[in-house]
Amino acid sequence: MIRCYHERPQDLLSAVHRSDIDWLESNVRHLNVDWQTCVHSKSGDTALHVAAQAGCTQVLGWLLSNGCDCCLEQQNLDGKRPLHSAVQASHLPIVKILLDHGVTVDPLKRADWTPLMLACTKKNLQIVKYLISHGANVRLVNKDGWTSFHLACREGTEAVILYLLELDGSLWNTVSNNGRTPLHTAAMHGRKSTIQLLLSRGNYAADEADACGNTPLMEALRMGHVEIAEMLISDHQASLFAKDKTGRMGLHIAAEAGQLEVVQLLMEKYSVDVNLLSDTGLTALHCAAKEGQLSVVDALLNMGCNIDTQDENGRTALWLACGGRKSMCVKKLLQLGAQDIADNKGTLPSQLMSF
Repeated sequence: MIRCYHERPQDLLSAVHRSDIDWLESNVRHLNVDWQTCVHSKSGDTALHVAAQAGCTQVLGWLLSNGCDCCLEQQNLDGKRPLHSAVQASHLPIVKILLDHGVTVDPLKRADWTPLMLACTKKNLQIVKYLISHGANVRLVNKDGWTSFHLACREGTEAVILYLLELDGSLWNTVSNNGRTPLHTAAMHGRKSTIQLLLSRGNYAADEADACGNTPLMEALRMGHVEIAEMLISDHQASLFAKDKTGRMGLHIAAEAGQLEVVQLLMEKYSVDVNLLSDTGLTALHCAAKEGQLSVVDALLNMGCNIDTQDENGRTALWLACGGRKSMCVKKLLQLGAQDIADNKGTLPSQLMSF
Protein backbone atom coordinates (compact mmCIF):
# COMPACT_ATOMS: atom_id res chain seq x y z
CA MET A 1 0.00 0.00 0.00
CA ILE A 2 1.43 3.38 -1.02
CA ARG A 3 1.24 6.04 1.66
CA CYS A 4 2.88 9.33 2.58
CA TYR A 5 5.77 8.99 4.99
CA HIS A 6 4.90 11.50 7.68
CA GLU A 7 4.43 9.61 10.95
CA ARG A 8 8.06 9.60 12.07
CA PRO A 9 10.17 11.84 9.86
CA GLN A 10 12.88 11.82 12.52
CA ASP A 11 13.53 8.15 11.72
CA LEU A 12 14.11 8.97 8.07
CA LEU A 13 16.29 11.98 8.85
CA SER A 14 18.27 9.96 11.37
CA ALA A 15 18.96 7.33 8.71
CA VAL A 16 20.15 10.04 6.33
CA HIS A 17 22.36 11.50 9.07
CA ARG A 18 24.07 8.17 9.69
CA SER A 19 24.27 7.51 5.92
CA ASP A 20 22.23 4.32 6.29
CA ILE A 21 21.22 3.71 2.71
CA ASP A 22 20.08 0.15 3.50
CA TRP A 23 17.47 1.52 5.93
CA LEU A 24 16.31 4.01 3.31
CA GLU A 25 16.00 1.26 0.71
CA SER A 26 14.04 -0.96 3.07
CA ASN A 27 11.76 1.59 4.67
CA VAL A 28 11.31 4.46 2.25
CA ARG A 29 11.94 3.42 -1.33
CA HIS A 30 8.41 2.23 -2.07
CA LEU A 31 6.61 4.97 -0.14
CA ASN A 32 5.16 8.18 -1.48
CA VAL A 33 7.21 10.54 0.68
CA ASP A 34 6.22 14.18 0.96
CA TRP A 35 9.82 15.34 1.11
CA GLN A 36 9.02 19.04 1.54
CA THR A 37 7.14 18.44 4.79
CA CYS A 38 9.48 15.76 6.07
CA VAL A 39 11.69 18.16 8.02
CA HIS A 40 13.44 18.33 11.37
CA SER A 41 11.06 19.78 13.95
CA LYS A 42 13.60 22.15 15.51
CA SER A 43 15.84 23.20 12.61
CA GLY A 44 13.53 22.78 9.64
CA ASP A 45 16.26 20.81 7.87
CA THR A 46 15.11 18.66 4.97
CA ALA A 47 16.70 15.32 4.15
CA LEU A 48 18.95 17.16 1.66
CA HIS A 49 20.19 19.52 4.38
CA VAL A 50 21.00 16.54 6.59
CA ALA A 51 22.73 14.66 3.77
CA ALA A 52 24.74 17.76 2.85
CA GLN A 53 25.91 18.09 6.46
CA ALA A 54 26.78 14.40 6.68
CA GLY A 55 28.78 14.53 3.46
CA CYS A 56 27.65 11.18 2.03
CA THR A 57 27.43 11.49 -1.76
CA GLN A 58 25.78 8.06 -2.07
CA VAL A 59 22.87 9.03 0.17
CA LEU A 60 22.55 12.42 -1.49
CA GLY A 61 22.39 10.74 -4.89
CA TRP A 62 19.78 8.29 -3.61
CA LEU A 63 17.61 11.12 -2.29
CA LEU A 64 17.82 13.06 -5.54
CA SER A 65 16.85 9.93 -7.46
CA ASN A 66 13.88 9.26 -5.23
CA GLY A 67 11.98 12.52 -5.39
CA CYS A 68 13.86 14.69 -2.92
CA ASP A 69 15.09 17.00 -5.70
CA CYS A 70 12.01 19.12 -4.92
CA CYS A 71 13.93 20.30 -1.83
CA LEU A 72 17.03 21.56 -3.63
CA GLU A 73 16.14 25.18 -2.91
CA GLN A 74 14.15 24.66 0.28
CA GLN A 75 15.16 26.78 3.27
CA ASN A 76 15.33 25.58 6.84
CA LEU A 77 14.20 27.71 9.78
CA ASP A 78 17.49 29.62 9.70
CA GLY A 79 17.09 30.41 6.00
CA LYS A 80 19.80 27.98 4.89
CA ARG A 81 19.48 25.92 1.75
CA PRO A 82 21.22 22.56 1.25
CA LEU A 83 24.09 24.34 -0.50
CA HIS A 84 24.70 26.45 2.61
CA SER A 85 24.82 23.26 4.69
CA ALA A 86 27.28 21.56 2.35
CA VAL A 87 29.59 24.58 2.32
CA GLN A 88 29.40 25.04 6.08
CA ALA A 89 30.40 21.40 6.52
CA SER A 90 33.19 21.84 3.93
CA HIS A 91 32.01 18.93 1.76
CA LEU A 92 33.25 19.78 -1.75
CA PRO A 93 31.80 16.64 -3.46
CA ILE A 94 28.35 17.54 -2.11
CA VAL A 95 28.77 21.15 -3.27
CA LYS A 96 29.62 19.87 -6.76
CA ILE A 97 26.56 17.59 -6.91
CA LEU A 98 24.20 20.36 -5.79
CA LEU A 99 25.61 22.87 -8.28
CA ASP A 100 25.46 20.25 -11.03
CA HIS A 101 21.74 19.99 -10.25
CA GLY A 102 21.38 23.70 -10.94
CA VAL A 103 20.90 25.16 -7.47
CA THR A 104 21.25 28.91 -7.05
CA VAL A 105 24.90 29.70 -6.33
CA ASP A 106 24.35 32.96 -4.39
CA PRO A 107 21.26 32.53 -2.18
CA LEU A 108 21.29 34.83 0.83
CA LYS A 109 20.41 33.23 4.15
CA ARG A 110 17.91 35.76 5.50
CA ALA A 111 19.79 38.49 3.62
CA ASP A 112 22.85 37.53 5.65
CA TRP A 113 25.19 34.85 4.25
CA THR A 114 25.82 33.41 0.82
CA PRO A 115 27.52 30.03 0.41
CA LEU A 116 30.66 31.88 -0.76
CA MET A 117 30.69 33.93 2.44
CA LEU A 118 30.41 30.74 4.49
CA ALA A 119 33.22 29.15 2.45
CA CYS A 120 35.48 32.09 3.29
CA THR A 121 34.87 31.56 7.00
CA LYS A 122 35.74 27.88 6.63
CA LYS A 123 39.09 28.63 4.98
CA ASN A 124 38.32 26.19 2.17
CA LEU A 125 40.01 27.52 -0.97
CA GLN A 126 38.79 24.64 -3.14
CA ILE A 127 35.16 25.35 -2.36
CA VAL A 128 35.73 29.09 -2.79
CA LYS A 129 37.17 28.49 -6.24
CA TYR A 130 34.41 26.08 -7.23
CA LEU A 131 31.63 28.43 -6.18
CA ILE A 132 33.22 31.33 -8.06
CA SER A 133 33.71 29.15 -11.14
CA HIS A 134 29.93 28.60 -11.04
CA GLY A 135 29.18 32.31 -10.90
CA ALA A 136 29.36 33.24 -7.20
CA ASN A 137 29.68 37.01 -6.89
CA VAL A 138 32.67 38.12 -4.78
CA ARG A 139 31.20 41.62 -4.43
CA LEU A 140 27.80 40.56 -3.15
CA VAL A 141 27.08 42.15 0.23
CA ASN A 142 24.91 40.96 3.10
CA LYS A 143 22.53 43.11 5.14
CA ASP A 144 25.45 44.56 7.11
CA GLY A 145 27.43 45.43 3.99
CA TRP A 146 29.99 42.66 4.51
CA THR A 147 31.50 40.92 1.50
CA SER A 148 33.19 37.55 1.26
CA PHE A 149 36.49 39.45 1.33
CA HIS A 150 35.69 40.96 4.74
CA LEU A 151 35.03 37.47 6.07
CA ALA A 152 38.22 36.07 4.56
CA CYS A 153 40.16 38.84 6.30
CA ARG A 154 38.40 38.06 9.56
CA GLU A 155 39.59 34.46 9.34
CA GLY A 156 43.05 35.42 8.10
CA THR A 157 43.30 32.74 5.41
CA GLU A 158 46.04 34.12 3.18
CA ALA A 159 45.41 31.74 0.28
CA VAL A 160 41.75 32.77 0.07
CA ILE A 161 42.57 36.48 0.42
CA LEU A 162 45.20 36.32 -2.33
CA TYR A 163 42.86 34.42 -4.63
CA LEU A 164 40.07 36.97 -4.16
CA LEU A 165 42.48 39.82 -4.80
CA GLU A 166 43.66 38.11 -7.98
CA LEU A 167 40.06 38.11 -9.18
CA ASP A 168 39.42 41.71 -8.14
CA GLY A 169 42.36 43.79 -6.97
CA SER A 170 40.09 46.52 -5.61
CA LEU A 171 38.41 44.33 -2.99
CA TRP A 172 40.68 45.78 -0.29
CA ASN A 173 38.64 48.97 -0.63
CA THR A 174 35.25 47.50 0.31
CA VAL A 175 33.47 49.15 3.24
CA SER A 176 30.63 47.75 5.37
CA ASN A 177 27.47 49.65 6.24
CA ASN A 178 29.06 50.97 9.42
CA GLY A 179 32.20 52.08 7.61
CA ARG A 180 34.45 49.18 8.54
CA THR A 181 37.18 48.18 6.11
CA PRO A 182 38.83 44.75 5.87
CA LEU A 183 41.76 46.34 7.73
CA HIS A 184 39.48 47.11 10.70
CA THR A 185 38.29 43.50 10.66
CA ALA A 186 41.78 42.00 10.50
CA ALA A 187 43.02 44.29 13.29
CA MET A 188 40.11 43.38 15.57
CA HIS A 189 40.70 39.65 15.08
CA GLY A 190 44.48 39.80 15.41
CA ARG A 191 45.39 38.71 11.87
CA LYS A 192 48.96 39.95 11.54
CA SER A 193 49.82 38.39 8.16
CA THR A 194 46.50 39.60 6.75
CA ILE A 195 47.24 43.15 7.86
CA GLN A 196 50.68 43.00 6.25
CA LEU A 197 49.08 41.76 3.03
CA LEU A 198 46.37 44.41 3.07
CA LEU A 199 48.84 47.22 3.69
CA SER A 200 50.98 46.00 0.78
CA ARG A 201 48.01 45.72 -1.60
CA GLY A 202 45.76 48.59 -0.50
CA ASN A 203 45.99 52.33 -0.05
CA TYR A 204 44.40 52.70 3.36
CA ALA A 205 44.46 56.06 5.11
CA ALA A 206 46.54 55.90 8.28
CA ASP A 207 43.58 56.63 10.56
CA GLU A 208 40.60 55.57 8.48
CA ALA A 209 37.62 55.61 10.81
CA ASP A 210 34.39 53.65 10.82
CA ALA A 211 30.99 55.16 11.60
CA CYS A 212 31.83 55.29 15.32
CA GLY A 213 35.21 56.90 14.69
CA ASN A 214 37.15 53.71 15.44
CA THR A 215 40.42 53.24 13.55
CA PRO A 216 42.09 49.86 12.93
CA LEU A 217 44.65 50.80 15.60
CA MET A 218 41.87 51.38 18.13
CA GLU A 219 40.49 47.93 17.36
CA ALA A 220 43.89 46.34 17.93
CA LEU A 221 44.31 48.24 21.22
CA ARG A 222 40.81 47.32 22.40
CA MET A 223 41.43 43.63 21.76
CA GLY A 224 44.92 43.62 23.27
CA HIS A 225 46.79 42.80 20.05
CA VAL A 226 50.08 44.46 21.04
CA GLU A 227 52.18 43.25 18.11
CA ILE A 228 49.57 44.39 15.59
CA ALA A 229 49.22 47.75 17.31
CA GLU A 230 52.97 48.31 17.09
CA MET A 231 52.97 47.32 13.44
CA LEU A 232 50.17 49.76 12.61
CA ILE A 233 52.02 52.53 14.45
CA SER A 234 55.40 51.87 12.85
CA ASP A 235 54.45 50.66 9.34
CA HIS A 236 51.18 52.49 8.80
CA GLN A 237 51.85 55.68 10.80
CA ALA A 238 48.61 55.19 12.70
CA SER A 239 48.13 57.86 15.35
CA LEU A 240 47.67 57.11 19.02
CA PHE A 241 45.85 60.41 19.33
CA ALA A 242 43.15 59.89 16.72
CA LYS A 243 39.73 60.30 18.36
CA ASP A 244 36.55 58.30 18.08
CA LYS A 245 33.13 59.95 17.88
CA THR A 246 33.08 60.45 21.66
CA GLY A 247 36.50 62.08 21.67
CA ARG A 248 38.37 59.17 23.24
CA MET A 249 41.83 58.05 22.17
CA GLY A 250 43.67 54.75 22.20
CA LEU A 251 44.68 54.96 25.88
CA HIS A 252 41.07 55.49 26.98
CA ILE A 253 39.84 52.62 24.82
CA ALA A 254 42.49 50.18 26.05
CA ALA A 255 41.83 51.13 29.68
CA GLU A 256 38.09 50.64 29.30
CA ALA A 257 38.70 47.18 27.79
CA GLY A 258 41.02 46.21 30.64
CA GLN A 259 44.04 45.74 28.39
CA LEU A 260 46.76 46.23 30.98
CA GLU A 261 49.66 45.26 28.70
CA VAL A 262 48.49 47.76 26.10
CA VAL A 263 48.09 50.54 28.66
CA GLN A 264 51.62 49.93 29.93
CA LEU A 265 53.00 49.84 26.40
CA LEU A 266 51.42 53.17 25.47
CA MET A 267 52.91 54.96 28.43
CA GLU A 268 56.28 53.22 28.68
CA LYS A 269 57.20 52.92 25.00
CA TYR A 270 55.21 55.73 23.39
CA SER A 271 55.20 58.18 26.32
CA VAL A 272 51.45 58.76 26.26
CA ASP A 273 50.44 61.02 29.16
CA VAL A 274 48.71 59.00 31.87
CA ASN A 275 46.42 62.01 32.46
CA LEU A 276 45.49 62.40 28.79
CA LEU A 277 41.98 63.84 28.55
CA SER A 278 39.28 62.93 26.07
CA ASP A 279 37.13 65.66 24.55
CA THR A 280 34.67 65.23 27.42
CA GLY A 281 37.36 65.37 30.10
CA LEU A 282 37.74 61.66 30.73
CA THR A 283 41.03 60.15 31.81
CA ALA A 284 41.97 56.52 31.29
CA LEU A 285 41.21 56.07 35.00
CA HIS A 286 37.60 57.16 34.45
CA CYS A 287 37.25 54.61 31.64
CA ALA A 288 38.79 51.74 33.59
CA ALA A 289 36.86 52.47 36.80
CA LYS A 290 33.53 52.67 35.00
CA GLU A 291 34.02 49.12 33.69
CA GLY A 292 35.52 47.73 36.88
CA GLN A 293 38.95 47.05 35.37
CA LEU A 294 40.73 46.72 38.71
CA SER A 295 44.22 45.83 37.48
CA VAL A 296 44.22 48.78 35.08
CA VAL A 297 42.94 51.14 37.77
CA ASP A 298 45.73 50.03 40.07
CA ALA A 299 48.38 50.41 37.35
CA LEU A 300 47.19 53.85 36.27
CA LEU A 301 47.30 55.15 39.81
CA ASN A 302 50.77 53.68 40.33
CA MET A 303 51.86 55.51 37.18
CA GLY A 304 50.66 58.83 38.51
CA CYS A 305 47.13 59.27 37.19
CA ASN A 306 45.25 61.98 39.06
CA ILE A 307 42.67 60.18 41.18
CA ASP A 308 40.10 62.97 41.52
CA THR A 309 40.06 64.47 38.00
CA GLN A 310 36.50 65.52 37.06
CA ASP A 311 35.09 65.22 33.55
CA GLU A 312 32.88 67.85 31.91
CA ASN A 313 29.95 66.60 34.00
CA GLY A 314 31.94 66.78 37.21
CA ARG A 315 32.24 63.04 37.57
CA THR A 316 35.34 61.46 39.08
CA ALA A 317 36.58 57.91 38.62
CA LEU A 318 35.04 57.08 42.00
CA TRP A 319 31.69 58.54 40.89
CA LEU A 320 31.68 56.32 37.77
CA ALA A 321 32.75 53.22 39.70
CA CYS A 322 29.93 53.80 42.19
CA GLY A 323 27.47 54.47 39.36
CA GLY A 324 28.42 51.13 37.78
CA ARG A 325 28.47 49.43 41.20
CA LYS A 326 32.03 48.22 40.66
CA SER A 327 32.66 47.49 44.32
CA MET A 328 36.26 46.30 44.04
CA CYS A 329 37.26 49.41 42.11
CA VAL A 330 35.40 51.59 44.62
CA LYS A 331 37.32 49.92 47.44
CA LYS A 332 40.67 50.38 45.66
CA LEU A 333 40.00 54.05 44.85
CA LEU A 334 38.98 54.80 48.44
CA GLN A 335 42.06 53.04 49.77
CA LEU A 336 44.22 55.26 47.57
CA GLY A 337 42.57 58.45 48.67
CA ALA A 338 39.70 59.15 46.27
CA GLN A 339 37.37 61.86 47.60
CA ASP A 340 33.58 61.81 47.76
CA ILE A 341 33.16 64.65 45.24
CA ALA A 342 29.75 65.64 43.85
CA ASP A 343 29.13 65.95 40.12
CA ASN A 344 27.74 69.08 38.45
CA LYS A 345 24.23 68.16 39.58
CA GLY A 346 25.27 67.76 43.19
CA THR A 347 25.17 63.96 43.31
CA LEU A 348 27.85 62.34 45.46
CA PRO A 349 29.45 58.96 44.70
CA SER A 350 28.33 57.81 48.15
CA GLN A 351 24.73 58.51 47.16
CA LEU A 352 25.08 56.14 44.21
CA MET A 353 26.63 53.34 46.24
CA SER A 354 27.13 53.10 49.96
CA PHE A 355 30.71 52.73 51.10
